[in-house]
Amino acid sequence: MQQEQAFAATVTKRVHLNYLLHTPPAAGKQPLIVFLHGHGESGDDLEKVKLHGIARVVEEQPDFPFITVSPQCPTGVTWVLIADAVEALILDILTRDDLNVDTRRVYLTGLSMGGYGTWHVGVQRPDLFAALVPICGGGSFVNYLPERLPRLKRVPVWAFHGADDPIVPLAEQQRLIAALREVSEAEVRFTIYPGVGHDSWTQTYANPALYKWMLAHHL
Repeated sequence: MQQEQAFAATVTKRVHLNYLLHTPPAAGKQPLIVFLHGHGESGDDLEKVKLHGIARVVEEQPDFPFITVSPQCPTGVTWVLIADAVEALILDILTRDDLNVDTRRVYLTGLSMGGYGTWHVGVQRPDLFAALVPICGGGSFVNYLPERLPRLKRVPVWAFHGADDPIVPLAEQQRLIAALREVSEAEVRFTIYPGVGHDSWTQTYANPALYKWMLAHHL
């Protein structure tokens, strides 16, 4: 006869992430953008993170008016698999006295693999973010993600995708946006670029309207 048993334990794990940090020259509390790169920038060379997205914008604009944190995903995993590490990094950044983050204006964005990570980390900790900006992301390999989308009902989302993306099909994000709009109490935008393939991030991060939209939202 099988006996019923119970097990309880507190399990902890050590996480390690290298990241790029940008601080604007302005004084006082500053908004924060956390940027999650795509699969091609994974590894242990932070220079690769500067190739695309927010980390590249900061390289080209030293006076970029946000604190930015751009971690690098280790080889062999994805942001979805190490979402706990991303969350721990963000919590550390928010509590650092030397950074003076405006905790009411924290924004999470990412492209491709980082777009998936943006959805996943956002759902995991919706209380941290004033808005999410997933670019060419989705949730196909996170089977339970659509069921957890109601957790984002108070978080503004502006998603972007190329109509002809051969890497992450447009339907990936269409499905999430449609499900979110059914339950959301916040603003949900979805920009589709006609004739654009996988690189829907270059024009997105070059658009000043994106940053104005971010700053219009706060916790």
